[in-house]
Amino acid sequence: MKALVLTGGMPQAHLVRELKRRGISSLLADRNKNAPAVEFADKFFPISALDVSSIRHLAITEQVDFVISVCADQMLLVAAQVCQELGLPCYIDYKTAKNVSNKEHMKRIFAENGIPTANYCVCSSFDPKLIKNLSYPLVVKPVDTYSSKGVIKVYNREGLEKALLNALKISRTGTAIIEEFTKGDEVSVDIYVEEGKINILCIRSLDKIPGTNGFVINRGRYPAKLTDVIVEKIQNTAQKIAEAFHLKNTPMLIQLLVDGDDISVVEFSARTGGGIKYRLIPKVTGFDVVKAVLDLTLGHKPSLKINHYDGYIIDEFLYCYPGVLNHVIGLDELSHSGVIDHYEQYKFKGYEFGSISSSGDRLAYFSIEARNLEELERLQIIAGQTVKAISDTGKDLIRHDIIRFVPY
Repeated sequence: MKALVLTGGMPQAHLVRELKRRGISSLLADRNKNAPAVEFADKFFPISALDVSSIRHLAITEQVDFVISVCADQMLLVAAQVCQELGLPCYIDYKTAKNVSNKEHMKRIFAENGIPTANYCVCSSFDPKLIKNLSYPLVVKPVDTYSSKGVIKVYNREGLEKALLNALKISRTGTAIIEEFTKGDEVSVDIYVEEGKINILCIRSLDKIPGTNGFVINRGRYPAKLTDVIVEKIQNTAQKIAEAFHLKNTPMLIQLLVDGDDISVVEFSARTGGGIKYRLIPKVTGFDVVKAVLDLTLGHKPSLKINHYDGYIIDEFLYCYPGVLNHVIGLDELSHSGVIDHYEQYKFKGYEFGSISSSGDRLAYFSIEARNLEELERLQIIAGQTVKAISDTGKDLIRHDIIRFVPY
């Protein structure tokens, strides 16, 4: 068998290794020849995983048995479209993939089914009449991007027009969402839907880079500290989402805000979380969602057995001041000494950092595990003080000011 894998990040590298373990050849499509999954794939094609026509042509030419994507909204849409057109297996149909990857369709279905979310409007140009019933501050976001690209909080008309123009440029459909800003603590909820019933795998708190109008995540904390009332509301809302979008057997990711006893859904997708979730979820549950997606694609039923982890985990994402990277020090030392459990580096010598606008601007991440909060804080302080990103002028570029312990 042959599989065409879309995009080549670390989660996809995990998928390619699993394909190889099962005796399935892997073809990888990614514009980046240095993507992590490239070294594991049987064949590499330097094309955009978002280019539907090129992916379709490649799938036909190479006579692949299926096209697959994990941990990425827009690639899921491409995989579902190509598979449907070519009659190849996919765990999700194209219509559903479109609804869960396009914020315009998503918000409409939320509204139609009473799923709590911010008031909003959809636009392809600035029209004051569209926002007459919305109150500042507002949040502008392209309907079809990921990694917080183009998502900006604005406080007045001038800021709105500027942010909207940028969002429309980024959007491949030239469309954006304007919604009311909802206060609250953000949490990320990973779920597996089995025969239409939701099973919560992991709930963690997300911290954003402070002092900006963007929404770039710089830390994940597991587990999220939530009341029984909130957990029940999350369960009920997740089940309502699964039913509203006709999800039967699929992973699901929900990002939502918690304010007191209220929740508001920011967005969701029928996929597992990106970034480091491919490692985190098996660690805290014993259930590998990437392998489950492959099972579903091959027509097998995943074995859903959940064993929850008894401890605390911080995933710290490292960002930098502007400058050109020469080398990183401290990560190997921290790993060998056991201060951090794992790390991944995304940027290397010669990379030029600018302003921070999305999660794609991360230098690296490290993960810390501890059995109690005191130990967690101690290890985070050591890690934050040790790691450095040295520029070509000898300056440490890392934003140490945002590496801090957040009390539960």
